[in-house]
Amino acid sequence: MTLGGNKLSTRTAVRSSRTRGGRRVYRPRVAVDRTSPVPLYYQLAQQLEAAIRAGELTPGTRLENEVELADRCGLSRPTVRQAIQHLVDRGLLVRKRGVGTQVVQSEIRRPIELTSLHDDLLAAGREPRTSVLELGPTTADERVAKELGVPAGTEVTRIRRLRRTGDEPLALLTNYLPRDLIALTADDLTEHGLYELLRGTGVNLRIANQTIGARGATAAEARLLDERRGVPLLTMTRTAYDDKGAAIEYGTHVYRASRYSFALTLVER
Repeated sequence: MTLGGNKLSTRTAVRSSRTRGGRRVYRPRVAVDRTSPVPLYYQLAQQLEAAIRAGELTPGTRLENEVELADRCGLSRPTVRQAIQHLVDRGLLVRKRGVGTQVVQSEIRRPIELTSLHDDLLAAGREPRTSVLELGPTTADERVAKELGVPAGTEVTRIRRLRRTGDEPLALLTNYLPRDLIALTADDLTEHGLYELLRGTGVNLRIANQTIGARGATAAEARLLDERRGVPLLTMTRTAYDDKGAAIEYGTHVYRASRYSFALTLVER
């Protein structure tokens, strides 16, 4: 990487660490070129990002506080704060009250296949953790009734879950199922993915209609997902069908865009 004609080595962006409160705190050594037209905050952000991408700053690693980093680097505190905020906005760092600034877990890339998020996290070597927020009967509104192929007002099962990977919230999942399809408990949904449970009862999931979009987080979603109100979220709606063509599940989900993406393979016809 070259800035203002001076070569900066990303391999030496992070060199020292110390322990604070039982946690490893990295003290990055950075080199900024004050004669370069590239802003100082961006030079610092680039070097920290390079260290994260190279694996030198691993997920969960704490950075020293802004005052210490500014003093050591000879930069102003606002410059350091702007660099860190730039990486927070890019989803590479997270600020946690009482903990400090940490490197986040790598983004979850999910293939567009008929799988559950629980299955995809396991396949990626990540630990799925689930909090069941709601499980019980509800009355199907017109949209839910249409997707499940039942009359409006029919009693269906509604499930709301908060899915985490490690300690980080990742997604809010809301599912509607035909009332008598399967008997579920909160323990079942905490330990297993929904599709795994459905397949365990003999349901053969075969095809699904899915729509992906984006919108701003509501106040309630922001609180559960540890985000700011209005921050962009990925949205997904899906109606899954079994091998007989019956609608088995209708889901409306939101995902943290800073931690999650969908991956597609396009083929020319």
